[in-house]
Amino acid sequence: MQTDALVIGAGPVGLFQAFQLGLLGLSVQIVDALAQAGGQCVELYADKPILDIPGIVECSGRELTERLLTQLAPLAPGWHLGHEVTGLTRRDDGRFDAVCADGTAFDAGAVFVCAGVGAFQPRRLKAPGLDGLEGRHLHYHPATDPAALARFAGRRVLVIGGDEAALLRAAALAGLPDQPPVQLMHRRDVLQADAALLARIDTLRQTGRLVFHAAQLAAARQDEAGRLLQVDLTLPDGSAHALALDELIVCQGLSPRLGPIADWGLAMERKLLVVDPATFSTSVPGIHAAGDIVSYPGKKKLILCGFHEATLAAHAAHERLRPHERGPLLYTSSSAVLQQRLGRG
Repeated sequence: MQTDALVIGAGPVGLFQAFQLGLLGLSVQIVDALAQAGGQCVELYADKPILDIPGIVECSGRELTERLLTQLAPLAPGWHLGHEVTGLTRRDDGRFDAVCADGTAFDAGAVFVCAGVGAFQPRRLKAPGLDGLEGRHLHYHPATDPAALARFAGRRVLVIGGDEAALLRAAALAGLPDQPPVQLMHRRDVLQADAALLARIDTLRQTGRLVFHAAQLAAARQDEAGRLLQVDLTLPDGSAHALALDELIVCQGLSPRLGPIADWGLAMERKLLVVDPATFSTSVPGIHAAGDIVSYPGKKKLILCGFHEATLAAHAAHERLRPHERGPLLYTSSSAVLQQRLGRG
């Protein structure tokens, strides 16, 4: 698909990058390896307080993401979550061909790498009998919105993990109407989350809506059609326990991986992209970068700094892609054009 700008990464900086580009009248497509927007903010500290966003005394990672999504919504970017850009080449005409692992392809005028410390990849589950289940009955960090969780309604589900990500999904599933008791498994009976979420999990356990297992996965079993039938657990005393299941959700943490970005011919320094702090252009003209993945003198890894970087990158790309539109700087407080783009005109 053809677009003015391709934004790689849907964390806070990527979302604000898309906002700034859309505000300038450029079409935007957003790609992220995770199944939901928010990046580190949602996956690593969804409910922890963030206290240094201008004008917002306090918000959680999830709240910040929701605010950025609401701000971005009127500009209607294209979304490609759960996708990873694996190939990127610059054509002779200065545009870029980008392709994802599943074959999704883009023809972009400019590319913006806002991938934080890299693409977050879930830590994979290793056990006999899992082959062929991923994407059908084995799910890594599925999105937590009601529409995404609805696919598990009425299904026998085991959630594996002991941190906030696993507990949030287990609690949300246990709250679905007519849901069989949700199974939650962690290698030991010590769960990590904020007090409110732990109290919620405890209540669900007491009411029988959630059943906890201190155990490890030994194997999975499928029927002849490749459907998940059950998993075998190994308990701390070495005994075995079998669970009949329909779906397996795994939240055993995420690990950042620079991945294909390292193969795109961009100048790097200590696994960070070297950029010009005036335009946030990388060593390849037309590819910009912002956020924790960039390196330049004085760089600070703060969300606030990423917002500044995304703004300058957007204006630099706009000047290159639409030189005929160059003119005085427009302000949202007074520009009818900008207000109309945001649905306020």
